[in-house]
Amino acid sequence: MPCRLRGHTNFYMDLLINEEFINALLDKFVDYWTSLAEVTLKPIGKYISAVLFNDDIGSQSGLLISPELYRKLIKPRQKKFYAKVKECAPNAKLVLHSCGSVYRVIPDFLEIGIDALNPIQLTAKHMSDTGKLKKEFGDRLTFWGGGCDTHSILPHGTPADIREEVKRRMRDLAPGGGFVFTPVHNIQPDVSPENICTLYDAAYEFGKYPMSA
Repeated sequence: MPCRLRGHTNFYMDLLINEEFINALLDKFVDYWTSLAEVTLKPIGKYISAVLFNDDIGSQSGLLISPELYRKLIKPRQKKFYAKVKECAPNAKLVLHSCGSVYRVIPDFLEIGIDALNPIQLTAKHMSDTGKLKKEFGDRLTFWGGGCDTHSILPHGTPADIREEVKRRMRDLAPGGGFVFTPVHNIQPDVSPENICTLYDAAYEFGKYPMSA
């Protein structure tokens, strides 16, 4: 929200050269969102099973800001807000939608209480090795997405390509649980009906538990 209010260019410049202003702005938004959680979540908190946050901080090639800047200015405020959400909805799992190459800050996401990460953007830097992601974080993090690449394989691949992609991602991410099968992004208009059917047929074929790596 602060990024949309200020515009991307101004927001990123603020992070670097206008620290007093950006601290005040971010604090104002955190105060607003925590107050909103108190009003909207708390009365029904015991019925809430999951809360989804949208906070994109990655691109195809890396983070949009340095890990150091993220940890200094963004992470503490996320932590404060997420803690309020857990206070209001104590049984809820916290799901973070954060596109792009976020590998370097996944440990930070875990530290601030995130239970599941979406979308696992397979074509982004450091995100394609789903076996490595599972090995490093799978005991603490649910992977929500990463079932099939939507940049090239799903729209342009053959049915055989899609089957192999789904088989690989199931093999990497599903053993032991902690995997919600979805393609990386929403299915786009350029994906053929045949490829859509192949995607879910393969998911049913290769996604039966119990599974082993």
